[in-house]
Amino acid sequence: MNPLRAPAVPWAAYACLAGSMTLVGSYVGLSKLLVAAFPVFLLAWLRFGIAAVVMVPWVIGPSNAPTLSTSQRRLLFLESFLGNFLFSICMLAGVGATSALAAGVVMAMLPATVAWMSWLFLREPLERRQAVAIALAVMGVVLLVWARSPSSGQAADPGGAPWWGYALLVAAVFCEASYVVIGKRLSADISAKRISAWINLWGLALVTPWGLWQALDFDFPKVVWSEWLLLLFYALAASVATVWLWMRGLQSVPAARAGVFTIFLPMSSALVGVWGLGEPFGALHAGAFATALAGLLVATWPASASSPAKLP
Repeated sequence: MNPLRAPAVPWAAYACLAGSMTLVGSYVGLSKLLVAAFPVFLLAWLRFGIAAVVMVPWVIGPSNAPTLSTSQRRLLFLESFLGNFLFSICMLAGVGATSALAAGVVMAMLPATVAWMSWLFLREPLERRQAVAIALAVMGVVLLVWARSPSSGQAADPGGAPWWGYALLVAAVFCEASYVVIGKRLSADISAKRISAWINLWGLALVTPWGLWQALDFDFPKVVWSEWLLLLFYALAASVATVWLWMRGLQSVPAARAGVFTIFLPMSSALVGVWGLGEPFGALHAGAFATALAGLLVATWPASASSPAKLP
């Protein structure tokens, strides 16, 4: 093999990562409709319960699958507690108090957060092109925040959303970043399907007491069929498709580079808010998304034959 030949680009892994975050962003946006129909804990409980039925065969894995170690079990619990349970609660409550577009603004912090946590916990070196990509993602956040301010001449949040709504969305960012970093360690030794099933089961166990508490006083007959269909999509997308796609992608891509793909989350969330929920969209929003896409291209463009430069 020619040592000067550029390494193969993992396009399939990139597609999995992009597809996963696009699905997450779409249900983050659509969750604005779901939290209007279901209480937050009941909604999370129903989501995990529906997904658990679908993923029963994935729990044990193939006959030759090794027994999970104590360390792996701890990581699976943390992956579920932070990336499933806390992320779902913070995201659903945060979107319910603010807007889908506001969630897109805050979630655009993900690439920088993932890169920082990957360096801190996985000791992954940060390439210069990744640093540039993160800078572009942050610029996109700044543009989105400016677009939300009254001085920009564009519509701000109607009615003035409470500060704690934004605080919950920021907490969701750190939960999702933790999910990426822990998932990188898990995906090295456990199949994507098995990881998906186990973290969903932990999520179901964690939320069941709260879900049952809210279910006792909930009027289920008032939920219309379209809301049930949306709940089904949310459950399958959030607990089955997104986790499996993300873990498959992480098997071939460093966590810091994979973190750049989280920009698809705020982009798709904001677009759902604009096109699906009728939230305002202007030139600044378009510029923000163009900047984010530029950062994605910088991070994923095929490398030259020489080794990529790393930050000191």
